[in-house]
Amino acid sequence: MAETFTITDLKLRLQERQHKMTPQRQTVLQIFLDHPGEHLSAEDVHGLLRDKRSEIGLATVYRSLELLSELGILQKIEFGDGCSRYEVNTLDPTQHHHHHLICTKCGKVIEFEEDLLDDLERDIKTKTGFSVQDHQVKFFGLCKECQAAGEN
Repeated sequence: MAETFTITDLKLRLQERQHKMTPQRQTVLQIFLDHPGEHLSAEDVHGLLRDKRSEIGLATVYRSLELLSELGILQKIEFGDGCSRYEVNTLDPTQHHHHHLICTKCGKVIEFEEDLLDDLERDIKTKTGFSVQDHQVKFFGLCKECQAAGEN
């Protein structure tokens, strides 16, 4: 697993762009660091904060997520259900994100680590001169549990 951003990295990114390190921003990022590998929506983050008796409002969570995404700390992901989700980015900008397998019945998201598109990216570069910086791949289907339950 690639190394991800930390609270220290957040402080540096915020300072570089003349933003302040607020307790709310730090708390929102800490939720992601405490839940590695999870794809959390603003509502998920807000619910986890409420469970910790935090007073941070949903609007503040949304603003923090957008800023952390703009700063490259979080990766914003759409799974086709109209809800933006986020996960912590890797420190290495050349490290591609994993792919996502999304069950259309239960909504489970499974990460698939192997990157199968390196050859395609090289082919694109050779044929068009376009240099791919990153990509997101999502596969939609049925997870093995839903298949076993006979759901189609």
